Amino acid sequence: MNNLQKRIFTSLILIAIVLNCLFISSITWLILLSIASLISLYEFFFLIKKVYKNKFFTIIVTILSGFYLTYFVASAVDLHDEKGEFFVLFILLIIIFSDIGGYVVGKIIGGVKLTKISPNKTVSGSLGSFIFSFFPLGFLILILNFSKIDLGYSTSCYPFCEGISEFFYWGENIQKGINNNAILCLVLSFISQIGDLIISYLKRLAKIKDTGKFLPGHGGILDRIDGIIFALPFYYFFWS
Repeated sequence: MNNLQKRIFTSLILIAIVLNCLFISSITWLILLSIASLISLYEFFFLIKKVYKNKFFTIIVTILSGFYLTYFVASAVDLHDEKGEFFVLFILLIIIFSDIGGYVVGKIIGGVKLTKISPNKTVSGSLGSFIFSFFPLGFLILILNFSKIDLGYSTSCYPFCEGISEFFYWGENIQKGINNNAILCLVLSFISQIGDLIISYLKRLAKIKDTGKFLPGHGGILDRIDGIIFALPFYYFFWS
């Protein structure tokens, strides 16, 4: 219970920080991403160091990871500038809800193990991730319907909807637009799960539970953003 309280309290603080940095400006968003990436790189270095004893290999992998994280930051900032804060929030929510679904459903149902790479991952948890990834899409559709906005056309009737209207400009074929975004949810959930499995596999090789202790109740920064650093650049490169 004590760990759960820490987890909830830390989550609330993280949500407040992320939302403020995301919506204040591109600069604050860049600063947040840069700090998170630097801490993640620091955690990753010590993770790799525990797995592989070769110092040269560890340094090379860390440098390459640094370049990748730089791309992650650049893509996240570019999406913020090009498509707006609400769109970035939508992408983040898909990944976050996918992670929540895997944790909740996996804990409640359990069952068949997904892979030997990570013994704690189950098939039910993976399916839960896919199902929960639809929640942000369904939630936003309900908001737009509640606001009596025509989903087929862009509008700026309401301040909130003005920020996401461009994203939901689906033309006359509304059903096709919904289907496309549903596919997006599934793809991002899949990539996010792959990212989580990769870090989980490395942690298993290193015989550690968390990549760090930066976040009470959660572990390290890398533990929390492992799915995001894979899924968001994937979207930026292949989808945007």
